[in-house]
Amino acid sequence: MIFFRKKVKKETYDPEHLKPVIRVSICTGEQTAGFKEIQGGKFREVMLIRDDDDLEEFKERYGIKEEIERIY
Repeated sequence: MIFFRKKVKKETYDPEHLKPVIRVSICTGEQTAGFKEIQGGKFREVMLIRDDDDLEEFKERYGIKEEIERIY
């Protein structure tokens, strides 16, 4: 039961140029959420994902409804 939940600041991204992805380290399994440029493929890190709550916070912050691709 959660009484006091952090308010998540809504942010935006350009879905025409950026794609939300989760970068996963092959060695350590560390997960980082961010955005990958569709044209150049450059990854921009936004936040570290430690558990499902962090992933839900990332999706809620940017209004992402669909499943997020994982890249290795």
